[in-house]
Amino acid sequence: MICLTGASVGQAAVADGDAVLPSGVDGARMLVEQAVAFEHGEGVPRDLERAAVLYCEAARAGDPEAMYSLGWMYLNGRGVLRDDAVATTLFDMAIVKGHDEALRARRFASDYTGAVPDCLKDRPADHGFAARDSWDTQKYLASLPDQKKKVVEILTTLAPRFSIEPRLALAIASTESNFDTGARSPKNAMGVMQLIPETASRFNVRDSFDPVQNIKGGLAYLRWLLAYYRGDVALAVAGYNAGEGAVDRYRGVPPFKETQNYVRRILAFFPRTDHPFDARLVDASPIVQTFRAVTRFKD
Repeated sequence: MICLTGASVGQAAVADGDAVLPSGVDGARMLVEQAVAFEHGEGVPRDLERAAVLYCEAARAGDPEAMYSLGWMYLNGRGVLRDDAVATTLFDMAIVKGHDEALRARRFASDYTGAVPDCLKDRPADHGFAARDSWDTQKYLASLPDQKKKVVEILTTLAPRFSIEPRLALAIASTESNFDTGARSPKNAMGVMQLIPETASRFNVRDSFDPVQNIKGGLAYLRWLLAYYRGDVALAVAGYNAGEGAVDRYRGVPPFKETQNYVRRILAFFPRTDHPFDARLVDASPIVQTFRAVTRFKD
């Protein structure tokens, strides 16, 4: 299993230790979105220190919104030690890129000294999430009817932003709803990722039939489950189907025919037993604290 200790969310290690930092405008925007989530507790536990790290990564990539947001954190001592001089530098960096709010915020900071946060000083390149799976997403997309392609495009775009392999995200959505944005189960699970109301509320999904909100909520839950089960795919997807309480109670994939068939179907689509995870999201499940989790079917 690959553990992301020492890496930020969205900065997963990849096979054999190779990795790439998200690049370009999309990579920086991805980091900013994750930083905002951690700063405000949107779908993840609020973590100002991690938000600051992510903002700084995006600032290194040249994102003015990240420069401005990190400047405010330094100006107010949010997740970092207060440092007006560093805040000034960050605001000035954002102003050069045309950020109007940074221009207004600049008057609250001190005179320019050239001070920069440690995270912007020269250092070895950090690692970013890169899918280990070489599966051809575009070929799969081309095989689908037109009405499903938009949903699949949303899934494959959002999955890496939650440090989820696109193929695993597609396996879940295909099995749950066959990419139907209006799907509703007899148990009141809704939308593409079939979120029950409790899960939707847990991950701040206000409209489960909005495909973007629904997919983000499902991916946030899957990311949490992968962290909870330390990257064991079978246990994480069993938890997605039956709930982590049932997986913990049975110390493996529960002996429910529906859940066992569900796990087998997911693993047929995504034939890997482990997945990168961020151990800082949540403490490990008791069942993986005492033994190394592997695929277990209890008949």
